[in-house]
Amino acid sequence: MVGESSTRVVVATGNTGKVRELAEALARLPFELVAQGALGIEAAPETACTFLENALGKARHAAAESGLPAIADDSGLVVPALGGVPGIHSARFAGAAATDADNNAKLLRELGTNMPCAAYFTCCLIYIASPADPAPIVATARWQGQIISSPRGSNGFGYDPHFLVPTLGKTSAQLPLAEKNRLSHRGQACRQLAALLAENGRTRARQR
Repeated sequence: MVGESSTRVVVATGNTGKVRELAEALARLPFELVAQGALGIEAAPETACTFLENALGKARHAAAESGLPAIADDSGLVVPALGGVPGIHSARFAGAAATDADNNAKLLRELGTNMPCAAYFTCCLIYIASPADPAPIVATARWQGQIISSPRGSNGFGYDPHFLVPTLGKTSAQLPLAEKNRLSHRGQACRQLAALLAENGRTRARQR
């Protein structure tokens, strides 16, 4: 919902796929989402060892640089059979400049013949009203599935073509955006965040 009463909120990511999914999932909130890249803000370094700490660091950086409330998420793919990797390194699994294809290729090499293999996406989504907000609103969620060797679908990004949702017999990349948001880790976290913001009152969402 964007209108005269909307609050401009910076999204701490340069990933256009994430911004698109967040905008769809949070459409009912009185927020006008703007990507940090559109404001000339560079990405914060991700040096923490948990999704929560990384998300909070990204949110505080974006809020400080923009002067706006901020939303940040840290999310990734967790494969228990590989000890939890790619985990927080999901976006750079095959190196700092890795493409989605590079990361998927490395994942398949690591798994070898151990496919389909149980895995889950996890998301930690944070809203802060200001850089020094002492009480961030935090939502977390998981999406269970399996890794398969052959990619399917052309939607989404990242590991989506290899992430099978067994109950549907489809990969994440085969799902329309609305259906993906209904099921996914990020979609679940967005609904939690919206509910938590509502519980804390609309004045918090508009706080500068």
